[in-house]
Amino acid sequence: MGASKTHHFSQHQNTIASLAKALAHPARVAIIDYLLSVDTCICGDIVNELPLAQPTVSQHLRELKTAGIIKGNIEGNAICYCIDENVVAVLQAYFAHIAQLLNHKKTNCC
Repeated sequence: MGASKTHHFSQHQNTIASLAKALAHPARVAIIDYLLSVDTCICGDIVNELPLAQPTVSQHLRELKTAGIIKGNIEGNAICYCIDENVVAVLQAYFAHIAQLLNHKKTNCC
């Protein structure tokens, strides 16, 4: 594997890339979908919602948490997970910016 060249890019570009990488697995998208479907933070119920083993779900949760997409709070013997709305706002602003630029560009490309 080659050396990482992330230092050549802006902090914003590295942040968006990290978030996109964390979302780049269908199990993680399913976790986000599940967290969006419930009204409270979830403690341990996620394993019952996915067709994956508990260690696999834990690894996906760790990836999402490391990227900052979800937050986890310890409550007793369980970790309760919920989506970090601030990170979602960063993604929303990024995609809104892309959409805005594409609307202004209005060229026939490809």
